[in-house]
Amino acid sequence: MWFEILPGMSVMGACLLIPRVATAHIHKFTNGVKEKRVAYCSYQWTLMERERQVSGTHRYYVSKDLENID
Repeated sequence: MWFEILPGMSVMGACLLIPRVATAHIHKFTNGVKEKRVAYCSYQWTLMERERQVSGTHRYYVSKDLENID
C-alpha cells in the first residue's frame, strides 16, 4: 500500500535535514552567535564589505551600534 513508503521517506527526510541544522549550529558557535551570511548578488556583497569596514575588526559579523561609529 501507499503508506509503506512513509518510513523510508521519513528516514530520507531526516538524513537531508540533519546536515542543514548542524551547519547552522556550527556557524552560530564559530561566528559569534550570528549565522553566516551569503552574498548572492553584488549589492549584498557591498553591504557585507561595508559592515566589515565599519566594525573595525575586519569581520562582517561583528557589529557596531550607530552610536559608536565615528
